[in-house]
Amino acid sequence: MSSNKQADLAGPGISTYEAVEKILPDNYNSILDKKETQKALYAVKDYIEKNLAKELNLMMVQVPLIVDKESGLNDNLDRDGSRTPVDFPCGLGLEKRIQAQVVQAATKWKRPALKQFNCEVGEGINTDMRAVRKDYFLDHDHSSYVDQWDWEKRIEEKDRNIAYLKDTVKKLWKVFVGAEEYVQDMYPKLKDPRYPNLPKELEFFHAEEILDMYPDLPRKQRETAILQEHPAIFIVGIGYVLSDGYPHEMRAADYDDWITDTSAETGKPTHGLNGDILVWNHLTKRRHELSSMGIRVTKDTLRKQLTVAGLDDYLNLPYHKAIINDEIPLSIGGGIGQARTQMLLLKKAHLGEVTVTIWPKQLKDICAKKNIFVLE
Repeated sequence: MSSNKQADLAGPGISTYEAVEKILPDNYNSILDKKETQKALYAVKDYIEKNLAKELNLMMVQVPLIVDKESGLNDNLDRDGSRTPVDFPCGLGLEKRIQAQVVQAATKWKRPALKQFNCEVGEGINTDMRAVRKDYFLDHDHSSYVDQWDWEKRIEEKDRNIAYLKDTVKKLWKVFVGAEEYVQDMYPKLKDPRYPNLPKELEFFHAEEILDMYPDLPRKQRETAILQEHPAIFIVGIGYVLSDGYPHEMRAADYDDWITDTSAETGKPTHGLNGDILVWNHLTKRRHELSSMGIRVTKDTLRKQLTVAGLDDYLNLPYHKAIINDEIPLSIGGGIGQARTQMLLLKKAHLGEVTVTIWPKQLKDICAKKNIFVLE
């Protein structure tokens, strides 16, 4: 069982197309046609952006597609080094060309951006972020092209607690529920009894609690099990080693704070000020992640987490130095999958029905047999 848990820590995706074929729904018919889908997904996008701004006091700002490799600003996604960004030189005519990377997410860029845009405590930014993640297995809800609402909000030291985290998550959840109601007013046929709407409230569970409930199951199977009983949850505390000797999931060491002891708040041995929003997708009959987020590291917790991850040399990078030297604000932030959210709210079986990217012929053939047609 331990080998299963080890293998489950980092990789999203299903890993074989035989498995993908088994999980994709049979007898599928999209509720919305392609023209309706485009209108609906832009309506959802507009609603969510406006209401995130309202609920969290955010403003939309420009966001980079590429960053300087030497800045340390790119997102490593996981701390095991298994997902590397696209690198390329740029700047024709320069004696030494700039070594650029396509972002995998804007997670680390956003925190200094709070200073760049002069955000006060309680103010934040949101972005219409695009990224490339070349090392994903391409299945029904993972693609190499990623679109996210990557948001960040300035906070104070007194806000660095689970209560503040949960309050923020509840505000996000209100936006998701509202977006579903909004698009169903546009297209009432989306109110399909086969696929129940999101619950008005989501439930909170610490990763340690879920491990106690399903001690022998690997992480994804634990999530699958709990979501069938509790269809919308926020899992608190992702990245710190749990009581079975494994973290719930690997989490990068230099943005979310997963090492802070939260036992005083929870009344049990727990760590971490971050987490994920997961729902049960009634169409695909699978776990469906909408958002990963958290209160960000301080200079002290950054040092501790880099040491745990064996990445102390990162302290020499400009981004990390800025945290150590108190040059950028304390913050909370996260990424919300745009296509993931649209796929869920529009009752789609495949990410490719709401976004245009590259899919392998093998996957497209499987989809076509099941009456699922991805955009090209």
